[in-house]
Amino acid sequence: MLTFIARRCLFMVPTLFAISVVAFVIIQLPPGDYLTTMVTRLEAEGQQVDEAMLEGLRERYGLGRPVHEQYLAWMSGIVQGDFGQSFEYGTSVSSLIADRLPLSIVLTVSTLLATWLIAFPIGLYSAVRQYSAGDYLATMIGFLGLAVPNFLIALGLMYVMHTVFGYSVGGLFSPEYRDAPWSVAKLGDLAAHLWIPIVVLGTAGTAGLIRILRANVLDEVRKPYVVAARARGVPERRLVLKYPLRVALNPFVSTVGWVLPALLSGEVIVASVLNLPTTGPLLLGALRSQDMYLAGSIILIVSVLTVVGTLLSDILLAWLDPRVRLGYR
Repeated sequence: MLTFIARRCLFMVPTLFAISVVAFVIIQLPPGDYLTTMVTRLEAEGQQVDEAMLEGLRERYGLGRPVHEQYLAWMSGIVQGDFGQSFEYGTSVSSLIADRLPLSIVLTVSTLLATWLIAFPIGLYSAVRQYSAGDYLATMIGFLGLAVPNFLIALGLMYVMHTVFGYSVGGLFSPEYRDAPWSVAKLGDLAAHLWIPIVVLGTAGTAGLIRILRANVLDEVRKPYVVAARARGVPERRLVLKYPLRVALNPFVSTVGWVLPALLSGEVIVASVLNLPTTGPLLLGALRSQDMYLAGSIILIVSVLTVVGTLLSDILLAWLDPRVRLGYR
């Protein structure tokens, strides 16, 4: 097991290096840079652009240097804990990310846990009671959850909550707590607002896991070892919970890695619709304005979290399913 973990950790080193290169290349692909975008915006507004000022800003931020030199300067700063300066906001990238990333992590982890807690019993019931009314209902909910886009669910929920209940669903905090320091009351206000984006973001993931768990359990209960145990008189509940369910839990564990980018990609649009103070809208704005240090840092951090999530899912999967460890040996 220790060798398995060490091998996975060793694979992370070149993966993280490749991620950093890809993240920097992505934000360099569009033509021009932040100053080009700023000049275009100022000219559209009819304002004059000072070429000397632009040259000074280009020299200050190193935008005139070759791409590989900009990458090395960016990575050397990250190693020292400095993610660079945001062009658009005029402040350090570290402070911007520190304000948004914790809320994104809380939202992502809460959505993941809620997805598991809902999908597990429904998927198990749907498999054990195949072709029952509950199974058909769970199947219908699953298809609807996969078919309806998250942003459409967000818009519909906003309309219903506002028109029927008179409740505003925008943001994660009430106006009086938005800029207030952290306290027990602010945490309670966050919890009161958090369920709405959890419902919106977790709908598709819950529906998918219900279908996966149902299919896996049905596949396992028809295998010879289950049939033999049933013939020996093993009680049905113990029969299902002891081995088939344990094998069917593999998708729940393996989703830890890929669910992070999936939630983030959905969170960008949903956060814009619900006006959430998370990294999604911040990343979208940075990509639009070609704020290279801000966009690259967010992409890099999210990618690192994805790699770490994949490592955790591999370790949990090896602990849960001995076939993974035996296959490695």
